[in-house]
Amino acid sequence: MNGTQKLAGGLVAALIVVAAAVWLLVLNRDNPDEVSLDDAQAAASADDPDTSGDEPGGSDGDTTDAGSIEGAWSVDTSIGEFDFESASGSFAGFRVNEVLTVGEVEAVGRTGAVNGSFTIAGNTVDGVQIEADLAQLTTNDTRRNKAVGRALDVAQFPTATFVLTEPIELPTDAEAGVAVSAVARGEMTIHGTTLPVEFPIEASFNEGVVAMIGSTPVTFADYGIDLPSAPIVVSISPEGTIEFQLLFTKGPPG
Repeated sequence: MNGTQKLAGGLVAALIVVAAAVWLLVLNRDNPDEVSLDDAQAAASADDPDTSGDEPGGSDGDTTDAGSIEGAWSVDTSIGEFDFESASGSFAGFRVNEVLTVGEVEAVGRTGAVNGSFTIAGNTVDGVQIEADLAQLTTNDTRRNKAVGRALDVAQFPTATFVLTEPIELPTDAEAGVAVSAVARGEMTIHGTTLPVEFPIEASFNEGVVAMIGSTPVTFADYGIDLPSAPIVVSISPEGTIEFQLLFTKGPPG
């Protein structure tokens, strides 16, 4: 190989490395941050939601004082908007690490099609039920969307659910807008399989809205999920994270 050929080969190799680096930057740049209570609170306060009962999740038919945390609460999808990157409303989703032929990335999937409710009596939270439509999961890559849908078999198992099995006791200052941390123990159903799970959660009550976030690790094989494959995918971590951001207003589901 002469000098010209070596130079050309070196340039090609350099271009491949640069292209791979740019691709990785693009894939990772589009990923939203992990859920945080600060973001959830900002989303809740930005919309100044109507709690008069005219909107879904409002207080129509609920005679409990609007300034009290006691009563029935429901996910209010009229607050904020669902967007994969910004997600100023309610959503649920997953995070998992992938090794691609061009390097390592974190895959994130989210759905804004969520509903749920809970009740508070005194300082006790009970009756928590959350449901997410997995058929509407979206990521930063349409090819990944299809692969995730096949892995979860959303045609047969379109929804994931969480049901609380142990009441949660809140501190006495929960009404003051102070951030509350707790563990929600219950059962999660994904891919037709139901297992016990613990969700560390954070929540706050402000101006008629409960903002709540939570996340927990999950092993996909436990739910009978076969990880998707593709020519570009070297491997996918067998474990990931389930996360959510939910905004509730007082009243029954709309």
